[in-house]
Amino acid sequence: MHYVYLLQSESFSGRRYVGMASDVQRRLSDHNAGKSPHTSEFLPWKLVTYVAFSNEQKARTFERYLKSGSGHAFARKRLW
Repeated sequence: MHYVYLLQSESFSGRRYVGMASDVQRRLSDHNAGKSPHTSEFLPWKLVTYVAFSNEQKARTFERYLKSGSGHAFARKRLW
């Protein structure tokens, strides 16, 4: 399975991150250990939600969509 996940910083309100991984818990641990340069400044992170896909390409497409303007609006309204 391939997961698109949404994280929210517990220390910096309004800081959010969208990513993709095959192991969400391991990836969350990596984020909270500071292993990602995009998220290391805003520790700690909590998992808000994730969506599972059996097809990696569909997961990548959905992640890319969530990072777009209309995807941000959709996520704000439906997922955060």
